[in-house]
Amino acid sequence: MVKAVVGANWGDEGKGKITDMLAQDADIIVRFQGGANAGHTIKNKYGKFALHTLPSGAFYDHTTSVIGNGVALNIPKLFEEIKSITDKGVPMPKIKVSERAQIVMPYHILFDQYEEERLAGKSFGSTKSGIAPFYSDKFAKIGFQVCELFNTKEALMEKLERVCVQKNVILEHLYHKPALNPEELYKTLMEYKEMVEPYVCDVSLFLDNALKEGKTILMEGQLGTLKDTDHGIYPMVTSSNTIAAYSAVGAGIPPYEIKEIITVCKAYSSAVGAGAFVSEIFGDEADELRNRGGDGGEYGATTGRPRRVGWFDCVASKYGCRLQGTTDVAFTVVDVLGYLDEIPVCVGYEINGEVTKEFPVPYKLDIAKPVLKTLPGWKCDISGIREYDKLPENCRKYIDFIEQEIGYPITMVSNGPAREDIIYRKSSLK
Repeated sequence: MVKAVVGANWGDEGKGKITDMLAQDADIIVRFQGGANAGHTIKNKYGKFALHTLPSGAFYDHTTSVIGNGVALNIPKLFEEIKSITDKGVPMPKIKVSERAQIVMPYHILFDQYEEERLAGKSFGSTKSGIAPFYSDKFAKIGFQVCELFNTKEALMEKLERVCVQKNVILEHLYHKPALNPEELYKTLMEYKEMVEPYVCDVSLFLDNALKEGKTILMEGQLGTLKDTDHGIYPMVTSSNTIAAYSAVGAGIPPYEIKEIITVCKAYSSAVGAGAFVSEIFGDEADELRNRGGDGGEYGATTGRPRRVGWFDCVASKYGCRLQGTTDVAFTVVDVLGYLDEIPVCVGYEINGEVTKEFPVPYKLDIAKPVLKTLPGWKCDISGIREYDKLPENCRKYIDFIEQEIGYPITMVSNGPAREDIIYRKSSLK
């Protein structure tokens, strides 16, 4: 059976914790897209971790962690990450890396940095991890798959020389930076080969056999619907598809095998980077929510950048859940809102004097104003509560209201950072 864990919004919804929790009953966890440009924060008996490439189920000794073909694979970063967890006493995870995964080359990171510098104030807010140049090369058919590391030196050098001709023209004439050296790049690739060789396999075949054996597979998405390159707030999106449908492509399994899609929403909104954010708040109000939010504050797991914050956005979340094909919603960080007397919720967008509850195309978001409904707060600490009926009445009413507005069943409520801080809920929609 295959389950996908994905985000409804801008990312940073708390997917890592949900994947980590569901991995208790899973055999295989698969990263199917994205790279080391976003992080999943995990808190468990070993400590607190920010994972960027490893799947969030890597802390269990019964699971296998898989890097799918859809991932932008930064090989040194992956192995730095493995060392960072094993140095803290985590057993070495069982890892499989798709032979068809493509490699983030050193020059992808340089090009990302150079382009952000060139754009200056009009930049896309990149994490400068090389992701956009990586995917550009992948679809321009000049990327390097892991399997190419095992080709002959002659074949690899011929391709490197061909790619460097193109790259060096841009480096010299657009960025005014030093040229690439094919021989140096070849040496780097051989270092990558030595690192990754023990873990390379035909991931699609591995997963096919696992499904035939009745294994449970978790697909872990990065970021959320609104950062999807096709369906998000383009162009302020990531360079891959963040929706559950892509997990079949990014791992090499049939789409009909995906039986459950757990879409994660925060009880308020947050985002890293630029782009439309209709329910965003500012000033002291934002600072207080940011400092109380997340696990130690709303700051990016990869960049450390302060996240933008706002009230829960029913319009964006309904859209996000619809695109994901949601079967269950996991509603996270509800405990954070316990300090508020009243809690605003964005229930619609006003655009040119008309109110809509449907998420519009990107250019209309720039002129959209939030339509807010205010609900009473519960004014107490709910952390440690494990049963839904024991939550304060106003907390339950808040969750019920959100569920009715988005139209998808909230079956999990997270009220703390640990994997145990999960309340299972019976939805009226199921």
